[in-house]
Amino acid sequence: MSELRDTRLEKVEQLRQAGHNPYAYRWKSTHSAAELQAKYAELENGTEVEVEVAIAGRINNRRVFGKLAFFTLQDETGQIQLFLDKKKIQGAMGEANPQAFSQLTSLTDAGDFIGVRGSIRRTDKGELSVSADHYEILTKSLLPLPDKWHGLTDIEKRYRQRYVDLIVNPEVRETLRRRAKITAGIRRYLDEQGFIEIETPVLQTETGGAAAKPFVTYHNATEMEMYLRIATELHLKRLIVGGFEKVFELGRVFRNEGVSTRHNPEFTSIEIYQAYADYDDMMALTEALIVDAAEKVIGSLEVDYQGEPINLQAPWKRITMHDAVQEATGLDFAAITNLDEAKAAAKAAGIQGCGDLTSIGKILNEAFEQKVEARLIQPTFITDYPVEISPLAKPHRSKPGLVERFELFIVGRETANSFSELTDPVDQRQRLEAQAAAKAAGDEEANDVDEDFLTALEYGMPPTGGLGIGIDRLVMLLTNSPSIRDVIAFPLMRPERVTDGAAESE
Repeated sequence: MSELRDTRLEKVEQLRQAGHNPYAYRWKSTHSAAELQAKYAELENGTEVEVEVAIAGRINNRRVFGKLAFFTLQDETGQIQLFLDKKKIQGAMGEANPQAFSQLTSLTDAGDFIGVRGSIRRTDKGELSVSADHYEILTKSLLPLPDKWHGLTDIEKRYRQRYVDLIVNPEVRETLRRRAKITAGIRRYLDEQGFIEIETPVLQTETGGAAAKPFVTYHNATEMEMYLRIATELHLKRLIVGGFEKVFELGRVFRNEGVSTRHNPEFTSIEIYQAYADYDDMMALTEALIVDAAEKVIGSLEVDYQGEPINLQAPWKRITMHDAVQEATGLDFAAITNLDEAKAAAKAAGIQGCGDLTSIGKILNEAFEQKVEARLIQPTFITDYPVEISPLAKPHRSKPGLVERFELFIVGRETANSFSELTDPVDQRQRLEAQAAAKAAGDEEANDVDEDFLTALEYGMPPTGGLGIGIDRLVMLLTNSPSIRDVIAFPLMRPERVTDGAAESE
């Protein structure tokens, strides 16, 4: 690698000595590769169109045959061949630069950026080409691209050097392009429904809105310990208190947790709050948002995910957590009123880790996570959660001990979470104080008591439905991506350390 880099640095110097700037300032193109491929799709073999076009991009590969050369040029939209004829180039550029063709063939490499002008030609072999008469080297690349045939296949290196991954793997660019279309489409849909997006603080003095361990930081000027937000919920609810009736924010949240195919400590979510609505309204909105995204971005409600056909056609299945657990295990937790009895029943059903749990509701949730969650392949709303694990949700209007909450599961993982939001400030204080006590006892994911949020509730919040959707997981589904790292442009990676000349991940 070092020798190749040194050779390319020598070419940089040769270009400068020949009067060329190897790092140009600008170039004006008339077309993209995709536009030219579409416009001249019917051009016959061996035919040339005397029209001047200009295009720029990265040289993917080069073939030089004496007085002829063929480069493959790649821009954001695709590829097109450059047909480089010494006679034509010297005829156009030779007076100013007698070595124009030889410099083009000897001082460029795969990876360089080049701009060319010329006519359109389809070769005898059927390859649509720009037949160049002028060129300009725009950027000289110092490092070689991965081998043409083997590409960049090392998964760790692909994530670590995403820029190289994007160069050589066009499907990665397409995944990120689809991600951008999905987020833009969600914003557009909500705008059409009368929602407005308002940004809330990333730096916060209290953690809240989710059960998660926060990242801790420090603000020097105010001498305050602060946290990166784990959710946008509590500030968006303040906006509902303040008079907005339909608000949302699509943005990054931060949770100090492990890394897996489903988790990245920095991820993207959207939270949506609507006054005078409940969790049934939010179920309808969830279906509508995801169906609209699928139709607009992939053009179908039949999605293939890692070989599993997923049908997004609404309405989706709805089942309570109690019924889902009973179907999977035979246990009816609604009929169990004794904690020890619940623990014994769970153990007999093969549910692990219930010995230290302090309520039947928590055991029910553990049974769901171990025995049900992974089976929920088709879109399924799991409804009516235990109050113990839902400190921000309104009590169920007809089922004591439960709250009006749902989570959406697709391909065995949570994709959305929603509540009929708790609006009773006294009840909310009691639940947050219980969370704070759990945190003091060592639960790093429990919430603090946010006194300002409680004050806001005491001014009165109208009945409100809230919804959160994990954007990364939704993009994984709609792009058939097996890992969350595939849909995040720059996922978190452990730093590399060098051992005996070789880079390794710590």
